[in-house]
Amino acid sequence: MIRLIFFVTCFAGAVNAHATVVERPPNFIVIFCDNLGYGDIEPFGSAVNRTPNLNRMAAEGCRYTHFCVTAGVCTPSRASIMTGCYSQRVGMHDNPRDGHVLRPVSPYGLHPNEVTIAEVLKAQGYATGIFGKWHLGDQPDFLPIRQGFDDFFGIPYSDDMTRDVGLRLGERLDGKLWPELPLMRNNTVIEAPADRDMLTKRCTEEVLDFIEHNKYKPFFVYFPQPMPGSTRAPFASPAFKGKSKNGPWGDSIEEIDWSTGELLNKLTELKIDDRTLVIWLSDNGAPMSPSMEGDLRGSNRPLYGRGYTTSEGAFRSPTIMWWPGKVKSGTTCVELATTMDLLPTFATLAGQPVQHKVDGHDIAPLIMGVQEAKTPYDAFFYYYRDQLQAVRSGPWKLFVPLKSFVRHPHFKVDKSDKPLLFNVETDIACATNVAAQHPDVVQRLSELAASARKDLGDQGIAGEGQRAAGKISTAPQPVVQ
Repeated sequence: MIRLIFFVTCFAGAVNAHATVVERPPNFIVIFCDNLGYGDIEPFGSAVNRTPNLNRMAAEGCRYTHFCVTAGVCTPSRASIMTGCYSQRVGMHDNPRDGHVLRPVSPYGLHPNEVTIAEVLKAQGYATGIFGKWHLGDQPDFLPIRQGFDDFFGIPYSDDMTRDVGLRLGERLDGKLWPELPLMRNNTVIEAPADRDMLTKRCTEEVLDFIEHNKYKPFFVYFPQPMPGSTRAPFASPAFKGKSKNGPWGDSIEEIDWSTGELLNKLTELKIDDRTLVIWLSDNGAPMSPSMEGDLRGSNRPLYGRGYTTSEGAFRSPTIMWWPGKVKSGTTCVELATTMDLLPTFATLAGQPVQHKVDGHDIAPLIMGVQEAKTPYDAFFYYYRDQLQAVRSGPWKLFVPLKSFVRHPHFKVDKSDKPLLFNVETDIACATNVAAQHPDVVQRLSELAASARKDLGDQGIAGEGQRAAGKISTAPQPVVQ
């Protein structure tokens, strides 16, 4: 009788365990490349970089041709994907010490009170891990382990922020020398300087291990690839170095493609591919400035403009979504969506919609390919640091008149400050200003821009909806002592 009771109990437990696996919410993997351009991969037109795994991902999933980040540069873009908000709302667009990109040993970082995508999912029982480049603060209060992640393996800021650069910029950074680029596990430095050639390979191995260890529970993997990176000579492991037809930039991209294939294969091998949404994109457009070899670093073709600006080439990201059985294979989505949408979408798919205000939207209908699904955006705003430079609504993108500006993709100092209006659906290269032909559109988008200024601020004038970045009260210390 005792043995029978034991058998019945174990059988019931097995049934419940099976039910848990079947009914559990989906896994999420976000692969977020660094400075990779819209035209840098084959599914978006590259003829020089070989990306067979991304070709597979696109053939089995959906390409997004109007998927935008919220900044043309690292830190503010990453703040948006983490919080579901414009970086201007959470104070991560600019600061008096670093500008718009956090430097090593900065007192600033993403405020611990902000709710991150990792915190939202962790509260719903997810295992959460980040593998790669963080760049939202290197002080203990701002590191990933304090922002909702169970595991962190990677670098706290850009791969180009090394000691030799710190020596050159010492005076601008309060005379303090930057530390060597650290490779960290959680809050501990395990290597300094980090071997940048091996970052893609080692981070990939860590992701695979994390997936293996969490295959029986829902997990969130944030994989901000450190490459192609910000240096003038991207890095790659020996298996890829010197092997592409596009110099170091191509070597780096082809290793990222290999990395993506390893992840897709692992999900298929573990038979969890049908309950895992994988999203692949870049944090901003390619710099398109000369490398050490003289070649351009990346391509944003056929879009206009380079990274670090408010051009389409800076903001529109080559995005692929893959989820066997859920995302329709071989499809293309032309609706506007953004990185701010990931947090509210993941929260809804995980079973508990967000309870706080975000700027993003639930785009599950777009992801699932619902026939009538449309963009949730009435307006989308393009800021350069604290300056509102453009607004998009529907197919129209208006660059507002400005009397002074920095790094404007269209205006020059000797040109007039008349409005520029482009139809970014039919004029993908932003070659023809049609403001004179559509004064009603100019007026409507100008009014939308005024609403953004009131909410998110503009050129030193605080917006009603803005919050401060995190800032420690004591002197910041390098993570490498």
